[in-house]
Amino acid sequence: MAINYFLPLFLSLIISSVSANFQRDVEITWGDGRGQIKNNGELLTLSLDKSSGSGFQSKNEYLFGKIDMQMKLVPGNSAGTVTTLYLKSPGTTWDEIDFEFLGNLSGDPYTLHTNVYTQGKGDKEQQFKLWFDPTADFHTYTILWNPQRIIFTVDGTPIREFKNMESVGTLFPKNRPMRMYSSLWNADDWATRGGLVKTDWSKAPFTASYRGFNQDACVWSNGKSSCPNGSKQGTSGSWLTQQLDSTAQERMRWVQKNYMIYNYCTDSKRFPQGLPKELNNTRVTNGELNSKKTKSNLPCINPPPTHTVPMNDFNSQSYRHISMDRFTLILSLLLTLLFFAPAFAGTFDTEFDITWGDGRGKVLNNGELLTLSLDRASGSGFQTKKKYLFGKIDMQLKLVPGNSAGTVTAYYLKSDGNTWDEIDFEFLGNLTGDPYVMHTNVYTQGKGDREQQFNLWFDPTADFHTYSVLWNPHRIVFLVDGVPIRQFKNLQHRGIPYPKMQPMRLYSSLWNADQWATRGGLIKTDWSNAPFTASYRNFRADACVSYGGKSACPASSPRWFSQGLDVTAEAKMRAVQRRFMVYNYCTDSKRFPQGFPKECRIP
Repeated sequence: MAINYFLPLFLSLIISSVSANFQRDVEITWGDGRGQIKNNGELLTLSLDKSSGSGFQSKNEYLFGKIDMQMKLVPGNSAGTVTTLYLKSPGTTWDEIDFEFLGNLSGDPYTLHTNVYTQGKGDKEQQFKLWFDPTADFHTYTILWNPQRIIFTVDGTPIREFKNMESVGTLFPKNRPMRMYSSLWNADDWATRGGLVKTDWSKAPFTASYRGFNQDACVWSNGKSSCPNGSKQGTSGSWLTQQLDSTAQERMRWVQKNYMIYNYCTDSKRFPQGLPKELNNTRVTNGELNSKKTKSNLPCINPPPTHTVPMNDFNSQSYRHISMDRFTLILSLLLTLLFFAPAFAGTFDTEFDITWGDGRGKVLNNGELLTLSLDRASGSGFQTKKKYLFGKIDMQLKLVPGNSAGTVTAYYLKSDGNTWDEIDFEFLGNLTGDPYVMHTNVYTQGKGDREQQFNLWFDPTADFHTYSVLWNPHRIVFLVDGVPIRQFKNLQHRGIPYPKMQPMRLYSSLWNADQWATRGGLIKTDWSNAPFTASYRNFRADACVSYGGKSACPASSPRWFSQGLDVTAEAKMRAVQRRFMVYNYCTDSKRFPQGFPKECRIP
C-alpha cells in the first residue's frame, strides 16, 4: 500500500517536469537574428521576411513525454506562411510527430495539419480548422506520446489519437529519441490553396510568439532515459499510461465532426489497394470528410459535372480578323522590312534541345516523336532553339497515363531574366480515374497570380491532343484541340501589363511536385508506377523568330497576328468555362479582399 502511494511521487521526481525557460532549454538554430528570446527567457518570437525565416529546437531529447507550448500565430494575411511545432528524431529513417499551421488570407481560418512519421514514412495526415482565432491570443498545443498512443491536444481538448497497433503490423514511434522543433518559414508554393495564394511580402516581417513551454518527459542523455525501466508500466493517471476516457473521446469526436477537413482514414481513392492496416482495426468516423475536402481543394468554383462534350460540337475555324490599330500596322511594316524567317513545323532533333534529365528525354522516329520520363531520381525537360516574339504555337501531347498523382507536365513560353514574361499550360496529375487539372497562367514582368484551372472533357492520356498558345499584340488565347478555353487581352491602356517586348522560348518538362500538385500535396507520387512518360509530336511554330535583337515574321502576313475571337468562338469559350473551369482568379473574392485585379473588372 505504501509503495503504491509513494510511486507517483517518486516518478514525479525522476521524470523531467519543468516549466521551461527559453534561455535555458532551447537553442535558436537558424534565422540570423530573426528568432529572439525576450522577457528573461519567458517569451520567444520567430520572424519571417523575404530573405529568411527562423527556427529553434530543444536542448533535450525525449523518449516519451508530454510537451506543451503556448503559441500565438502570425496575424492578418498569413497566406503562404507555415508555423511548425513538432518532435523529430535524426537520421534517414526518422520518427516525427507534427503540428503545422498553414496560414491564410485575412478573415479565413488557419489550417492545422497533423501527421505521424515512423521510420521515415508519414502519409497519416489529418487536418482541422480551429474553433477560435489562433492569432488573437496564446493557445496551448500539446503532444502526449507514450508507449500506447500519441494524443494531439489543443487547449486541453484532444483532437486526434494515434494508437500503438504494432500487433497488427503498424509501425509506432517508440525507439528513437526526439527533439522538439519549431520554425516559421515561407511555403507559398503549396501551403495556401495548394500554392495558388502567394505570400504578400508587403506585410513582412511575419511574427509568431511562444511562451509556457513545458516538458514533462523522459529525457534521453548518453544513451539512457531519465525514466526507470519499470515506469513504462507506470501508475494510473500519469502520462506514461494516459488514455482517453469516455468524456475525452466524446470531446475528440465533437472536434472531428465539426472541424476536421481532411482525414487519410476516409480517403479510399488515395489508397486504391486498401486502407492502411491501422484503419482496418479501428472504427472510422466522419466518413464524409474526404469528399468535403476534395470539393474544397480548389476554391470558389464548384467541380464540373462528369459528362463529356462531343468534340464535333466545336469548330476550331470560328475566328475572325480584326482591323489593325495604328500600333499593329506600324509594327507589321517594320517587321516586313526584316529578313523573313518563318517558323513552321519542324522535327524535334532540329528544333529542340533536351536540356536536362540525363537521358530521360528522348527523340525518336527520325525526330517525329519526343518523350520525357520521370523516375525517383529525376525528371526531364526540353526547350526550343529559337525565341519568338508573338506567334501561334501548337504541340500535340499525350500525358502520363494511370496513377499520375504528384506529377506535373509543363508546357509554356518564357522569357529570360528576373522580370520575365510567361504563358503557361501545366497538367497536374491525379489518381487513376480522376481527371487531370489543367492549370493556365500569364506572367508579366515576373508577376503572375492569374490562374485559371480546368478539367478536360476527354482522357488526355489515351491519345494525342493539340494544345495551342496564340500570342499577338492584342491578346493571348489558350486553345485545346482548336477550342478556345481562355483569353487574356492587352489592356495596357488601362494600366495592366501585357507581354509584348520580351522574346520567349518554348519549354516543356515532366517533374515530381507531390508536395503540392495533387489535392494540395496530400496525394504523393507512387514510385512503384515509375517511370512516368509523356509524349510529344507535331510541333508547329507559326511565329516571329527573334534573333540578334531583331524579329522576323513569316512573309505571308500571318493571320494570327491580328486574330481575335468572333461571337461563335466566344460562345464556345464560355461553354467550356461554364462546364469545365474549376478555378478562376477573377471570382476569388477572398483572395483579393481589396478588390479584384483590374482586368477582372473590365468586360
